[in-house]
Amino acid sequence: MTPTDDGRAWDLTDLLGRSMGRIAEASDQQLAIYPAGQALTTMAGMSHGPYISLDAALAAIEKHTRGVCRLGPGEDQP
Repeated sequence: MTPTDDGRAWDLTDLLGRSMGRIAEASDQQLAIYPAGQALTTMAGMSHGPYISLDAALAAIEKHTRGVCRLGPGEDQP
């Protein structure tokens, strides 16, 4: 994941650099997952939010996909 330029969302990409969607503010400082591309199938059937934190959204993705979410190269923290 990589923060967007405005710092209000995070772009999700797979290890091959393909867009998997975005995590962004939904309302009232809660976040939602907006899958795209291959993630439409991969994340089908999971709750897309709202989540109270970025960590909660990432944990949901990791649990559903049985994968690991991590920051993109050169990013220190979400």
